[in-house]
Amino acid sequence: MTTALSILNRVFGYPAFRGRQAEIVAHVAGGGDALVLMPTGGGKSLCYQIPALLRVGTGVVVSPLIALMHDQVMALREVGVRAAYLNSALSATEANAVEREFIQGQLDMLYVAPERLVTARFMALLARAQVALFAIDEAHCVSQWGHDFRPEYIGLSVLHEQFPDVPRIALTATADAATRAEIISRLQLEDAQQFVSSFDRPNIRYQIVEKNDPRKQLLAFIQDEHPRDAGIVYCLSRRKVEETAEWLEKHGIRALAYHAGMDVDTRRQHQDTFLRDEGVVMVATIAFGMGIDKPDVRFVAHLDLPKSIEGYYQETGRAGRDGAPANAWMAYGLNDVVQQRRMIESGEAHAEFKRVAQTKLDALLTMCEAVRCRRVHLLTYFGEEAEPCGNCDVCLSPPATWDGTVAAQKALSTVYRTGGRFGSGHLIDVLLGRSTEKVQQWGHQSLSVFGVGQGVDETTWKGVLRQLMAHGYLSVDHDAFGALVLTEASRSVLKGETQVWMRKSSSIKPVKRGSSRPIAAPVDAADDALFEKLRVWRQAAAREHNVPAYVIFHDSTLAQVAQRRPATLAELGEISGIGVRKLEAYGAGMLAVINAVV
Repeated sequence: MTTALSILNRVFGYPAFRGRQAEIVAHVAGGGDALVLMPTGGGKSLCYQIPALLRVGTGVVVSPLIALMHDQVMALREVGVRAAYLNSALSATEANAVEREFIQGQLDMLYVAPERLVTARFMALLARAQVALFAIDEAHCVSQWGHDFRPEYIGLSVLHEQFPDVPRIALTATADAATRAEIISRLQLEDAQQFVSSFDRPNIRYQIVEKNDPRKQLLAFIQDEHPRDAGIVYCLSRRKVEETAEWLEKHGIRALAYHAGMDVDTRRQHQDTFLRDEGVVMVATIAFGMGIDKPDVRFVAHLDLPKSIEGYYQETGRAGRDGAPANAWMAYGLNDVVQQRRMIESGEAHAEFKRVAQTKLDALLTMCEAVRCRRVHLLTYFGEEAEPCGNCDVCLSPPATWDGTVAAQKALSTVYRTGGRFGSGHLIDVLLGRSTEKVQQWGHQSLSVFGVGQGVDETTWKGVLRQLMAHGYLSVDHDAFGALVLTEASRSVLKGETQVWMRKSSSIKPVKRGSSRPIAAPVDAADDALFEKLRVWRQAAAREHNVPAYVIFHDSTLAQVAQRRPATLAELGEISGIGVRKLEAYGAGMLAVINAVV
């Protein structure tokens, strides 16, 4: 691995491989196929970039998004790698120039979208060029059971059929056992060596709070823990995205909106601003995020429940890619459960797909209602054993539990007595004995269950109904506008055969940490002052080179410089993240900043 290590150090500026990177690089560079599961921020890109540089020919990378291709190509060119992409952003003249470079062997790396790769034109190009390897990024997109299925990925089996001697490496940060099996089958990777790293992201703190005016809760979270930090806020609808971004702006948070309904130019402008500027909060639907390589996102927040643990893990994994402390925060309530269940049941998918979707949602709900470590639930889902982390909200502030069997029986009886035709609001009115117009209209004030829940407040009843849904005792009738109905499992509760333990509803706020610094480094005042000067210098350099600031240097690299204060180019070259090309391009400028502060 001497050659691989020298490339890692000379080109990318890192002193050593992490985790299983060295094994993967050696295997693929030697011509072997590989399936790599590695968490976001774990260094997946190096696992195919270095083998491509070691092998003869061009590494062809299949990537699903233009933004991802653009960012990776910019970053590679900054370190001296001959990289290019072929996508719809190029003019015909530009695309022809890239194709010529590819055929003539003038490229180290070429990024291409899956739908372009399988065209007759591109297959003909592949036949004329020398290909070092094929890298299939975001490989979970091939799975119909996954959270981000893309039909165009299915055609990638052609790579093995047409080029059996070219090694292939499929990479993803998110795949349960079923998704993994489908990746292997569809991409014909049965003989590939599997490299499965831990799914744990120990730098991320997972927090899930009960919804109670969620926008205000979000604002308090950002103001308390992440003022001036970059973050992503996910919402389910386009309208909610726009309203939330506007509301945050009015309250002093620099926020932008992003969803598929916006015009292309506005979306691109907002994404570029988020990537290039410091401290921007992007409020978005899940249309935003895949391939976003910004390392200093300090938090990801959800104002609506995702569809699965895979989706949650993928989205929260966009925080803290640099390894520094980050937050995954979510506000979660009864309506989220009703909405997601209704969306599944009212969809046009076939029965088996709906069953799988319900199972995946159930797993996420179990984690939301957890009375033990969130991280243990998350990792168990991916087949990994773990000990309580001591860093999630449940570990830091363990929730109280109570025997909710009687309350559950009262709630389930109310659903039964009212005919399974009403939503949570009406059911709670009946439980609390409220003679509303609707209650009187249906004559429910005369039912035996009217007022049986008066000893419990409304917030607690919302929690009871939510947990009964999460545990499978209640379901949603999508034909009755989201009415709650009994499931077969509810019989044992009503008969007193099953005891139901519940989390106590609580408005206790998670333990504050204060704003996470971009890197858990400078604490000395002088070092901190130099760190900030270096960030200002980096921003100016980024604008001059027309790239995001993190493409120049990560915060972790600037923090090391601030602490160690190198006096020469040789000493600067010993800092992790500063390769030969970057030392030549930026070394003198960094030393000037250091000398000016010293």
